[in-house]
Amino acid sequence: MTKRVLITGIAGMVGSHLAEFLLQQEPSWQIFGIKRERSQLANIRGLLDRVELRDCNLVNADECMTMLDSVRPDVIYHLAALSHVPDSWAAPRETLCNNITMQLHILEAIRHLKLDPVMQVALSSEAYGRVYPDELPITEKNPFRPLNPYGVSKVAQDMLAYQYHQSYGIKVIRTRAFNHEGPRRPEIFVTSNFAKQIAEIEAGIRPPILYVGNLAARRDWSDVRDIVKAYYLATEHCVAGEDYIIASGISRSIADILDLLMSLTSVKIEVVQDPARLRPSDVETMYGDPSKFIAATGWRPEIKFEQTMKDLLDDWRSRVKAADPAAVPKAQ
Repeated sequence: MTKRVLITGIAGMVGSHLAEFLLQQEPSWQIFGIKRERSQLANIRGLLDRVELRDCNLVNADECMTMLDSVRPDVIYHLAALSHVPDSWAAPRETLCNNITMQLHILEAIRHLKLDPVMQVALSSEAYGRVYPDELPITEKNPFRPLNPYGVSKVAQDMLAYQYHQSYGIKVIRTRAFNHEGPRRPEIFVTSNFAKQIAEIEAGIRPPILYVGNLAARRDWSDVRDIVKAYYLATEHCVAGEDYIIASGISRSIADILDLLMSLTSVKIEVVQDPARLRPSDVETMYGDPSKFIAATGWRPEIKFEQTMKDLLDDWRSRVKAADPAAVPKAQ
């Protein structure tokens, strides 16, 4: 069956991987993506002849209404958000206003236009925030105790999606994905930042010193390519109005991630803690129980995390080489 599918945030890491997955999985589907004037399209450069991009600032209610009236999607994957936790400390108002307002405008447009799409909302484990040892692994029943403005914004998005389903019957599926990494991850995120530093050290354009923040925090990481498959399965099999955790169920420390990335290079590197990389408050340990989602969809993570990190580092090696063709790689 041909479907009209809208991806917000299509130019990002997750959106671009989702578009690729859908084009392969459902070649008859018509894929639309939202971009803004300043959007970087490098991640979807190879898809531009296969997806239809629409200019739209979701913070503008009129633009959002016009765009949705034009596309009239059967499925919406709402991925667009300001999603970097440290940036949310620096710009809490922008984070809250953008993340909540964008989703509100989509929901209001659906309601006023009398559309009937299945809408997957990409929420976050950061909504859980403070989690005590006896509350692990995290399930859908855990209370929200967010510890940063980004987490607060995701709680608001979560509850907004629930309210619009209950009040207006909009078919919203709430997915709370835990950390996901892979190629195309922006450098502002910790694993990608480590990979970029290593790639630049290998290329001889950075001294052999790698700067880090808090290495003790533990998180639940999956591969972005497994996560986008999960999002697709959510819209195909999950129950509207329900909430679902998407996670590997495995806890790894940031130190473990650094050790894994360092094992993929032969260059000798000194690790130095940078106080500027520490957060005002941080979640100590997070890992999720995806049992409810697995029962609904049959999804399982398939890509080993070692492969995820290798692909991320290789991606950065390519990006560094493309940015500075004169760089001379050292032994890897």
